Amino acid sequence: MTDLSTLKPLAQALIAECTEKGLMIATAESCTGGLVAGLLTEIAGSSAVVDRGFVTYSNTAKTEMLGVPEDLIANVGAVSREVAIAMAKGALARSRADIAVSVTGIAGPGGGSEEKPVGLVHFAVARNGEPTRHVERRFGDLGRDGIRLASVRQAIEGISNFII
Repeated sequence: MTDLSTLKPLAQALIAECTEKGLMIATAESCTGGLVAGLLTEIAGSSAVVDRGFVTYSNTAKTEMLGVPEDLIANVGAVSREVAIAMAKGALARSRADIAVSVTGIAGPGGGSEEKPVGLVHFAVARNGEPTRHVERRFGDLGRDGIRLASVRQAIEGISNFII
């Protein structure tokens, strides 16, 4: 199991900032499997901030739960800028949140290719009334836990950077 304890201070700061600003968060997670939402809900008072989390590990879940078009996934792949953006927008549209973060990537140890290696992760943050932001990270092969931990950190920092 990925140890998220080192990220609790980041999550606490984000929960405090969102509470102060009256913002609600939704998550749309693939390779992190709900770890972002899990970390946020570790924090006392997070119920005032966390609306919901979507764990959309399969392509079907991305389509059914978030409205990501099947043809988009077929054309560019689930691990892509376009799908990360569609996931974040879908989470925002299907929740009461003001801001949504998505994570889709290859945590390994298998599943990578030359074009999309293990450690490639795409993130998007969508906020009502703002352009959606995208970040691509190539963490390298840090091991499954290392990639997932780095991805959770990036997701939390991505939300934080968007609300400041």
